[in-house]
Amino acid sequence: MKPLAQDPYNIIMAGVGGQGNVMASRVLANMLSLKGYWVTIGETFGSSQRGGAVMSHIRISSTSTWSPQIPRRKAHIIIALEPMEAIRVLATYGNRDVNVLANMRPIQPVSVIAGEQNYPTLEEIQDTLNRLSSHVWLIDATDEAMKLGNPILGNIIMIGAISGLGLLPVGLDDFMEAIRDTFPEKVAEINRRAFEIGKDKMAQ
Repeated sequence: MKPLAQDPYNIIMAGVGGQGNVMASRVLANMLSLKGYWVTIGETFGSSQRGGAVMSHIRISSTSTWSPQIPRRKAHIIIALEPMEAIRVLATYGNRDVNVLANMRPIQPVSVIAGEQNYPTLEEIQDTLNRLSSHVWLIDATDEAMKLGNPILGNIIMIGAISGLGLLPVGLDDFMEAIRDTFPEKVAEINRRAFEIGKDKMAQ
């Protein structure tokens, strides 16, 4: 087991309902648990069935379990499956040193579709992210997932990207072991491909 940069090490995975946020957070937590770390997960679902915000707190430690709630301003990694969710989470849990990985594909809420609010451009989102954190990576995870035939695979591409960044001590072998008892064998191969796409994109 490799020592952590901080103990506990705090990860937030955020998205909106239907993106597979909860499943992805549990896969990542399982990967870390298999490496020997203590892992605690806390989840908030909001209006997930209506496309509302979904957020998972993952706290990992080499020594013990911790409260599932990450304190304000104490996130070390934010993984956002939707770009505006990255900003929303940063506003509460971020700091200048937090690592932010955000999917570039927006999912507009009903209020925007109805013309009641405006959704910022990706350039505006990126500028805001860069003001809030010194370490920001954007990835077109949904576009890559659609090439594989299923946009929800964007969540696995995001896990692969985190591995490719080297921010966590996990790799493909850990991923395949983590999904062995969770995913049917018939979909294991496409999930492996999704993981490798994310990892390779961050290695470029």
